[in-house]
Parts: sequence; structure tokens; C-alpha cells
Amino acid sequence: MGRVYAVGVGPGSPRYVTGAAEDAIRSCGIVAGYRYTMNTIRHLLNGKETYHITMADQEATYRRIRDTMGERNLAVPFTGDVNFSESEVVDRLAELFGDVELVPGISATQVAASRSRMPLDKARVITMHVTGDIEGKKRRMVQAIREGLGVILVPRPWPGRPDLNFMPREISSYLEGEGFDTGTLPVRIYENLTTPDERTYEGNAREMAEREFSDMLVVVMGRSSPDSYMNYTWQWA
Repeated sequence: MGRVYAVGVGPGSPRYVTGAAEDAIRSCGIVAGYRYTMNTIRHLLNGKETYHITMADQEATYRRIRDTMGERNLAVPFTGDVNFSESEVVDRLAELFGDVELVPGISATQVAASRSRMPLDKARVITMHVTGDIEGKKRRMVQAIREGLGVILVPRPWPGRPDLNFMPREISSYLEGEGFDTGTLPVRIYENLTTPDERTYEGNAREMAEREFSDMLVVVMGRSSPDSYMNYTWQWA
């Protein structure tokens, strides 16, 4: 069997695909991924055997590839960074194919941090974009806000299951239920980051509940207090 790569390909623009990701994909004869992700790397797919997968058919597709790939290499691209939000997929690939090499990519959360000037060392980065239980993640979100930290959050769109959907409207409602004055909590929401369709909403956590957003978004809550190394001159001695 050939090698298998799980490759992070960035938030959406081909400009954010790293050289390491391009090298891994070029070394593969087979590429299988979601349509949005495959579109990001369309310039690398000429001459390759490609599969556009969905949640419903990914298991059958991976099994078919495993049984027919021979010595060819397989790349499975992931939007953003392969180590963020996709661990259950990576774990299943390892069960099916054995050793899987992970190639990190640029996450939309990193881009959102830069757009909002929210340093990652002053924020809690949380992804709700997982299949499993997110109650613990919700509690970490609440704790971070109470501690005065910023929160950079990837919501969970699940339109077919309203009980599992956790988008800006549900986030706002949850925070109100936890006693927050959502009208005073600043929010920036970035949709379709790095693509021509990128949009930014700036307001507060109460107002965001009144708007509709796409599935591809990052929510940044709170603000970072400016700091400077001039506040730490004692360490120069």
C-alpha cells in the first residue's frame, strides 16, 4: 500500500496552501476530500484520480480507495489545519489505512486572530465543529469570558439537527442563559475567510442572534488589552 497523507490546505484561498501541503498532494495519485476543500487545491488536481466525498459516503469511499490504491499515494485534504476540528476523521483514516502522515495547514482561527488583532496567547481557541458532545467546550467558552480572555470560536452548523446546531444565534442564547449581558460583549464574525466572498460582521453577542451567517465562519468574542515589552523592563537587567 502507498502512503496516506492528511493535509491541511488552509481556510479557502489557494494562496494559503503551504509549500509542504503542495508537495504532499503532488506526490499522490489519488485525492479524496469535500468539495469546498477540493476547490481550494484545484490547481493541484490535474491528472489525479479524485473523489468528492460527503459525510454520508466518506466511509464507503475510503474503503474503496483502500482496496484499489495499490502502491499509489493518497492525499485527504482538510480545510484549515488537519489538527483542528477533524481528529475523528484522522483517527478513522488511521484505522483504515494504518500509518497516516499529518501535514499541518493554516487555520481560519489564525487568520481571524490576525484580522481582529486578538493574540492567541490572550485568547481561548475553541472548536465546536466536531461530531461528539460539546457541553465541556461550552463551559470552557463561558469560563474564558468570565476570566476576561478573548474567545476565538468555530461554531457547529448542523441544520438537519437543530438540537446539535450551535451557531451565533445559539451561542448568544447560551451566553444569556449563563447570565451574561450579551449586549456589552463585543463580537467579530468572519465568514469565508481569505476567499472573494469574505465578509466581516462587527457588533455584539446580542445583535449577532438577529442575523444569518454562512456555515464557514469564525466568531471572535471580547477584546485584547494592549501590552508592551516596555512594561517589563525589569527583565532587561
